[in-house]
Amino acid sequence: MAEDSELWDVIYDGPFVHMKTIGKTAATVPKIRKEYNEVDRKAIEKKLPIKEDPRTTQVKQSKIDMLNTKYELFKMNEDESIQDIHTRFTSIINELHSLGEIILKNKLVKKTLSMLPGSWESKVNAITEEKDLQKLMIDELFGNFKTYEMKKKKKKKKKKKN
Repeated sequence: MAEDSELWDVIYDGPFVHMKTIGKTAATVPKIRKEYNEVDRKAIEKKLPIKEDPRTTQVKQSKIDMLNTKYELFKMNEDESIQDIHTRFTSIINELHSLGEIILKNKLVKKTLSMLPGSWESKVNAITEEKDLQKLMIDELFGNFKTYEMKKKKKKKKKKKN
């Protein structure tokens, strides 16, 4: 109330005052809140303006900028599993989404292919050549990577046994 008394009035009374007719002269007077019916209450809900505090907007934009930087610089570490990278990457994407920043699916796919280390180059090339990157879903891509990672681990175990 101290920051925006006009907004408080809207919250308390609604953006317009509901009126009622009284007496033989058909005079109209404001209704008190106890006299509101369901129609009045619905009108209040629909008319309530949403004003975002400029500080909130600034904090939100700072978070978006920070997450965009994380997204742009995102790379897979050599010792990291596909599941770990998928979890970290999804977390950034979801946070951006919750702040109203949507990244197109084909950009997510391209970013995913570019963030893998050199040891994944053959797999990235194979996917790039055989799949339509415009239609490829990010979950399908990570599923493909998880399968490939499991096969790589099996080969390493076989080599160690030999």
